[in-house]
Amino acid sequence: MTSTMTALYEGGVSWVRSLFSPRKSPSPAKIIVNPKLSDFDQIKTIGKGTYGHVVLVKHKESGTFCALKILRKEKMVRNAKDVKHIINERKILEKLDHPFIVGMYGSFKDNVYLYLILEFVNGGDLFFHLKSFIRFNECHARFYIAQIVLALEYLHSLNIIYRDLKPENVLLDRSGYIKLTDLGFATYTSDKAWSHCGTHEYMAPEIVLGYGYGKAVDWWALGVLTYEFCAGDFPFRASSLTEMFQKVCRGKVSFPTEFSSQLRSFLKRLLEVNPLNRLGNTPNGVYDLKKHQWIAMTNWEELYEKKTRAYFIPECKGRGDPTNFDEYKDLEIRDAEEDQFAYEFADF
Repeated sequence: MTSTMTALYEGGVSWVRSLFSPRKSPSPAKIIVNPKLSDFDQIKTIGKGTYGHVVLVKHKESGTFCALKILRKEKMVRNAKDVKHIINERKILEKLDHPFIVGMYGSFKDNVYLYLILEFVNGGDLFFHLKSFIRFNECHARFYIAQIVLALEYLHSLNIIYRDLKPENVLLDRSGYIKLTDLGFATYTSDKAWSHCGTHEYMAPEIVLGYGYGKAVDWWALGVLTYEFCAGDFPFRASSLTEMFQKVCRGKVSFPTEFSSQLRSFLKRLLEVNPLNRLGNTPNGVYDLKKHQWIAMTNWEELYEKKTRAYFIPECKGRGDPTNFDEYKDLEIRDAEEDQFAYEFADF
């Protein structure tokens, strides 16, 4: 690193430490008080998962476009872990306030469903856009990765492990900046977590092996994501899940010839099998990661304030434009006279 870069970095450390300290009173953009389903006009289904749908809605009173996450209780109670995950997700979201993490406007439930009212981010996800680009050049990828670093740093400062970093969970807003979404696997921990969860391609060796793990698993996933952004493929591609996990636990990675030496070094440090030696989890934590030569030229303050030029602006016709999302069959909302699962979701 040059002396100029060192000065820029060290001069910003106190600002960064202050910025990412836990905040006592998060202030999401808007809070919808005592919400109910009839408060919203349903526009289009923009996502579908195992337990429900995400629907673009418009709040009638304020005119705010929201992403309404609708989860069916009957399906979720089949797995006690999933009940815990959704309750955790709501509790975590209501405490977060960060420009690169989707905000929550409120939550509610009825006899059949659970509802999370989330910020609608209409630029589509990076899985959608990566298919069009095939791969991002290093400057383009670094722009996204640096924002994800800030988001993870913020979560980790609150003792939250994200545990599901992947392109599908990185949304683009209208200005081309990212927002992490889907905190269903996120968890509070001051020590170690043990749950075997996440998406297989992004799991760190310690999760695969069933060891206790900490925040370092998010930095491993960042390494996988960085590789994927720049290569358009996974670093541990295999013909079977077993073979892929074997490659993950060995940590041997081959790099495309077009990767710069700085990028290769960055990836080797992130895709380190030993979590104690993994970049982001070394004694100086994320500050060592920020000083790495591949990402050190980032102006972190300008990036946080969204003053850095975006490399790609998604096409959006307006705040409620859903065209950057795939087509899904609309959800038929059902009703019931009794809540059969009131006890299981009492804390939601």
